[in-house]
Order: sequence, then C-alpha cells, then structure tokens
Amino acid sequence: MKILLAGYNIDTEILKEHNIDATPETISAAYARISRSPKPVDELRKIARGEIEQARRSNKNIIFNMGHHSIAEHSVFNFDIIDVSRLAIEYIERFRLCSYTEKSQRYIKLGSGFVIAEEIKWTKLEEKFVNIINIQNNFYKKLYKELKSYIREISGKFVHIRDLENKAKQDARYTVSLATYGQLGATINARNLELLIRRFASCELSEIREIGKRMYSLVKEVAPSIILFTERSPYDEKTYDEIAQQLTVNSQQLTVNSQDVKLVEFTEDADEVLISSLIHTSSNLPYNRCRKIAKSMSFEKKKELIKTTCKHLRFYDVMLREFEYVNLTYELIISASCFAQLKRHRMATITTQDYNPELGVTIPESIYKIGMDKDFEKIIEKTDDIYYSIRKEIPEVSPYVLTNAHRRRVLIRINARELYHISRLREDESAQWDIRNKAKAMSDLAKEVMPLTCLFLGGKDKYDEIYEKGYFKR
Repeated sequence: MKILLAGYNIDTEILKEHNIDATPETISAAYARISRSPKPVDELRKIARGEIEQARRSNKNIIFNMGHHSIAEHSVFNFDIIDVSRLAIEYIERFRLCSYTEKSQRYIKLGSGFVIAEEIKWTKLEEKFVNIINIQNNFYKKLYKELKSYIREISGKFVHIRDLENKAKQDARYTVSLATYGQLGATINARNLELLIRRFASCELSEIREIGKRMYSLVKEVAPSIILFTERSPYDEKTYDEIAQQLTVNSQQLTVNSQDVKLVEFTEDADEVLISSLIHTSSNLPYNRCRKIAKSMSFEKKKELIKTTCKHLRFYDVMLREFEYVNLTYELIISASCFAQLKRHRMATITTQDYNPELGVTIPESIYKIGMDKDFEKIIEKTDDIYYSIRKEIPEVSPYVLTNAHRRRVLIRINARELYHISRLREDESAQWDIRNKAKAMSDLAKEVMPLTCLFLGGKDKYDEIYEKGYFKR
C-alpha cells in the first residue's frame, strides 16, 4: 500500500510571494487518466505537471467530448466574498455541494453598511431605499442597547458579558435588511463553480451577475480547461417564469391563516420501511421478504430492533444510512433570520417562494418585553410601503429592503437521517430560538407518524436524557 497527499489548499498570496505558477487542472487531468493508464497515479500527476497545456487539452476533451464532467470536481477553489448583501448570500448558498462559513449576525455587531442595487441607483426610488434602510439600522442600534440592558437585568450579575451581547445582537438583527453587508468564505469545486457562474449569468439581479463575473474572472486564467459552460442560459432564465405563466391560480387571493410548520408528505408505514431496510442490510433476503418479516413483527419487537440500532450511538454519531429510506416533506413559513440558518442544511431539497410581507413578520419575544414592539411594527409598516413602491417599478430589487423579520414559504424534503442531524443541532439549548422552535415542531410532527424511527430524536444537550428514556424507562 502507498497513500500520498496529492495536494491541499494553498493561500494564493504564498504562491505570489514565491512566484509559483500552479493550477489545480493538473490534478483533474491526472485523475482523469487513471481509468485508462496503467501508470501509478503519482506518476500521472508528475506527467501532468510537466505538460500543463496537454493536461488542459485532455481535460477539455474528457469534459466536453466525452461528457465526464466529474473530473472537474478534483479541482477546488477558495473564495473570500466580502461586502455582498445578505440577499446575495442566499443565492450563493443555494449550491449544496460546496462549503461555506458565513459572518454571523448573532455574534458580530452590525455596522451600517449595505448594498445599493445598481438597478435602483440614480432613480427616484434610491432616496426612499436608502432612507428606510438607515431607519432600520438606527433602530437596530437602539434595540441592541435596550436589549442588552434588559438581558443584564433579568440574567443577574453573573452573566458573561459576551453572552449578554450575543443575545442582544441575535434579537436586534430582526430589524435589519437583506441589503445589509455580509461576508463568507466559500470552498467550491470546479464543477459546481461552473454551475454557479452559469446560473448567476442568468439572474435578474445585477449584484448576483457581478458576483458570478468576478468569480469567473479569478479562475478562468488559472483553470480554463475545467470551467467551460458559463454563458447565460434560457433554461435558467425562463423556466420558472414560463411555469408561472401557465398557472391559472391567483396566488394573491390566498390568505395567510395557517400554521408555520406543516408535514405535507411522508413515507407511509415509515417505521416498517426502516425495519425492512435494516433487515435487508443484515441478511441475505430480498427486500419483499424483509418487508413481510417487518410487517409480522410486534410493535415491541420493532422497538427492540430500533433500540439495538442505536445502542452504541453517541450524540456526535450519524444515524445508520437505512434511515435515509424514510422521507418527510415540510412546508414552513419562516423569517429570513430563520431561513439563513435552515439553508445551511445542504443534505436536503429546499425550494422557496419570494419573501412576502403578507405572511407577516417574526418579532422576538424580548422586543415585546422591553416595550418596543410598537416601534418595531412601525418600522415594518414603513418598510412594507417602500417595498411595494419599489416592486411596482423595479420588482426584482424590492426584496433588498425587507428585514430579517419578514417571512417566506419554504418547502423542505429531508430523510430521517438528516432530520436527526437538524434536531441534534437546532433543538439544542445553544441554538437560536427561532430555528429551535421550528426544529422542535418538525420533530413533534415526525414523532406522530413514525414514532419508532424518531425514538431518539432531540437536541444534543438532551441526548443523555433521551437515551435513558429510550432504554430504561418502562
């Protein structure tokens, strides 16, 4: 056996300092040749490094002519993305097979910086746009100060100053807009980067198009052979609009009198499906036979099998892969603040509607406690007025003025294994209250229809209690 470290992320400033001309394309080209060359892969890498132009021709041929796009996944890029809007970050983080670490509005006190969309500059609406966001930001500062005093008062003198400030920040931020500056570090392989660039080229927002252009300009000279399809696409530009045009329902007539978390679809006989898949993995029987065995088992016997499945589980372990055969689809009505956290769960299918003032807003309980809810509501009323004014003239820009408190409908499909991950992380006491409430509601609904599958569901801070209840309480 021989295992080599073929490469790792290098800060580009180091390459510049040492005048090193390097490209990740050689890794892609070398790995692409593994399937047809008997040479050891480290030798293939050496050849590719010595023949960069040949490596590039090979990449293009394999990707374009042969359709083996997966070789581009061996080339990885890191991006510092600074001073883009919170709205733009939502667009960036739609790409699931990438890694992101984002500036947290829970832990960092916000300044007053925000994006003014190019579409609105030099129009009669620009002044209104800037004024309302300045009003929101000034209210954020006032809220932060009042919340900090209130939390200090109710927490006593032993509360850590950092915890005090973080709690104030996380609730004050509900008044700031989606235009607010954010930043993130992103790690993206070339295949997904190409998809991002192509999708962004077709976006109606100039900020998103500009992000795509700048990212492409940074990599096209470094890796021209593995990022090929970057032009705007009618498929990305027109498909959803054309679907909407064919619909006969008038969505504006729909009322908002529904619960925030609904379980709209789920695997029928989920517990039985899970038991069947566990039997299938642990035997040599065909699935149909496993299903019959599961069906014949008593509830107690099924429960014992699930308990055996989780017997050695710790709070940091992932559930067995068989839990992925059980699926759940939820419709959520959630704030922008809550969605900012939910979207990070990338092992899920998440689709969204636009933010909609008619869905109301989420106001933190602490703001009622300090008596500033009426002031908050006045800010929201002014924001909604400006939103509708902009929407009449430049509809694509209107979401920028909406706040973290504004809501949207989200459809999310997850398997039971991912539900456990969401529950462990988001029902934990340290999780932010908004998403903690939604995660608990999701868990409670799941437990109603698949009690055995969800036997050990809960936040990681309650893991020992859940474990003990599952194994020892009768």
